[in-house]
Amino acid sequence: MADTTPVNSQITDAVTQTNVNVLGEAPAQSLGMLYQMSTHAAGLSIQNAVNSQQGLNQISQATVATAVSQIMKLASAVGGGDGSPTK
Repeated sequence: MADTTPVNSQITDAVTQTNVNVLGEAPAQSLGMLYQMSTHAAGLSIQNAVNSQQGLNQISQATVATAVSQIMKLASAVGGGDGSPTK
């Protein structure tokens, strides 16, 4: 450091130590942010998969209900109206 400075040497040392501290912590903070962002992205991906599966389950239930309804209509038309099989 320059010896001919109007600033107190304790102040320059404090500023230097702070700068060294910030530069020393930067890699750890960067990795911490990277891990958080990766975990967040994975969580959103899982939420999207669950949402998609729920939507497909709703479609599946509606399809089964429609198929059962058509089978019951066909059975009642062929079997005499009450849905029981013919003899």
